[in-house]
Amino acid sequence: MATSLKAICFLASALCFLSLLGIDHAEASDHLFVEGKVYCDNCRAQFVTRISKYMAGAKVRLECKDIVDGKLTYSVDGETNASGSYHLKVEGIHDEEICEVALIESSDPECAEVDKENFLRKSARVGLTKDNGLSSDIRIANPLGFMVKERLPECAEVLRELGITSSGLV
Repeated sequence: MATSLKAICFLASALCFLSLLGIDHAEASDHLFVEGKVYCDNCRAQFVTRISKYMAGAKVRLECKDIVDGKLTYSVDGETNASGSYHLKVEGIHDEEICEVALIESSDPECAEVDKENFLRKSARVGLTKDNGLSSDIRIANPLGFMVKERLPECAEVLRELGITSSGLV
């Protein structure tokens, strides 16, 4: 009787240990997801306002470059859905790389300009590592926006609500 009880305890312990190994293996997936939104900046403010419109059909690209020599190591393209959101599956972990999502093509010819000023970031940087304390496989990129050629007339009021005037902050 004692021998069979020991055998049952040993088998139960072995099953528990093996199930823990399975959980560890399941969490060690070799992919992540990057999600974000693309909007039309109809105030040319370079941030989302209450009158910004999210763009369906806009094209984006995620590129990862080696942190030392800057060589391209990974690239994947995506397109926004009806709500202006994109969802990119990223194969592999890119710990030692700089990864950024950039605008590729607008779906609206009236809202297709990307600011060319040197000091402006034209992409959203995303950390693609699993060694950062996040339990989710999803990484969120900052919103990216195309601009209209001329701002809408209601933009002055929208920006004033935010404390921004033509001469600067209120």
